Amino acid sequence: MSLSAQFAKRMSRMKASEIRELLKLLDQPGMLSFAGGIPDPALFPAEAFAEAFQDALSPGRQARSLQYSVSEGYLPLREWIADHMATLGVTCGPEQVLITSGSQQALDYLGKLFLSPNDTALVGWPTYLGAIAAFNAYEPRFDQLRIGDNQPPVSYAIAAEVAGGRVKFAYLSPDFANPTGETLTQAERLAVLDVAEALNCAVIEDAAYQALRYEGEPVAPILALEQARKGGDLEACRTIYCGTFSKTLSPGLRVGWVVAASPVIAQLVLMKQAADLHSATLNQIATHQVAAALYESHTATLRAVYGRRRDAMLRALEQHMPAGVSWVRPEGGMFVWLTLPTGQDGAALLQRALAQEQVAFVPGQAFFADGSGANTLRLSFSNSSETQIAEGVARLGRILSEPQ
Repeated sequence: MSLSAQFAKRMSRMKASEIRELLKLLDQPGMLSFAGGIPDPALFPAEAFAEAFQDALSPGRQARSLQYSVSEGYLPLREWIADHMATLGVTCGPEQVLITSGSQQALDYLGKLFLSPNDTALVGWPTYLGAIAAFNAYEPRFDQLRIGDNQPPVSYAIAAEVAGGRVKFAYLSPDFANPTGETLTQAERLAVLDVAEALNCAVIEDAAYQALRYEGEPVAPILALEQARKGGDLEACRTIYCGTFSKTLSPGLRVGWVVAASPVIAQLVLMKQAADLHSATLNQIATHQVAAALYESHTATLRAVYGRRRDAMLRALEQHMPAGVSWVRPEGGMFVWLTLPTGQDGAALLQRALAQEQVAFVPGQAFFADGSGANTLRLSFSNSSETQIAEGVARLGRILSEPQ
């Protein structure tokens, strides 16, 4: 018996993640992978977590750690997040914070909250493919969020109406974006707010990499800029901030958060109750203890190590890339974005790179909602040593230098 005929129509829009599939290659002998945007496990604060879990499971605390909890999340952790957000220029209380199972869950919930079939999500071209996957389940259309080209907001609204829906939100990662590594200026962030105000839509600010800046001056989060515009009133803001500990403390514990106005948080809490009741209590308690003890010192270490790896990749690209290949110089994050000469195909290049040189990366086409961008690719430097980066880029350069 097959139940395939009974699947919902939305399943036809859901595709396997190219990145998750490529991660299976990491265990192959001799493989150098720039594919997954994953932290280096050697840098995890493992001893601090071991102590935190042991403490959370000690007599007198184990009942709370192993018990059901409130859907909003562990209160001391939400209080810590509220204090952390204040350092970024956002004033909020723990009641305006929701703990999620990583920021990926937040994106899924926000897609569910805002999108009806044929509604429009404004996204970057390219954008994080996990966001495309999360939103796709709710059957939207995607339109390119253009910043700085003077496109009037009414054009987005007209296109959405023709498609049978409305513009519901603009999604973007303003700091060291996945996949491009680009960062929006303050003027560009304010321009996004102007578009959202004109369209009366939400702004979803994905801040997964915000803590990983290696050079340049920090730019205030979009939520901080909007809150300043609104006289400090978070309840008047349309920006929804999605944060995570996955890129700083541990991706495996799946602890992220949302900061937003109370009506948004209230609806997300209902979704949390229906989906998984609450994020793992034990993980939240341990994350709070580790974050409170060493978040600032640990992220400083990450910035030093990852910053050197970024520099190593940029040096290697300068040395080994043939003419016609260009790339973004990121100020932080985990990625360098390459553009190949017109007519070259990143997916075909990957197959050659795997077979001939045992080097992996992510073809860029997966990050474009319309399937364009075939001549682009993403390299991640976070989980490779400087020596591996130099060797892997040299291998990639050899492939790219071959006659087409």
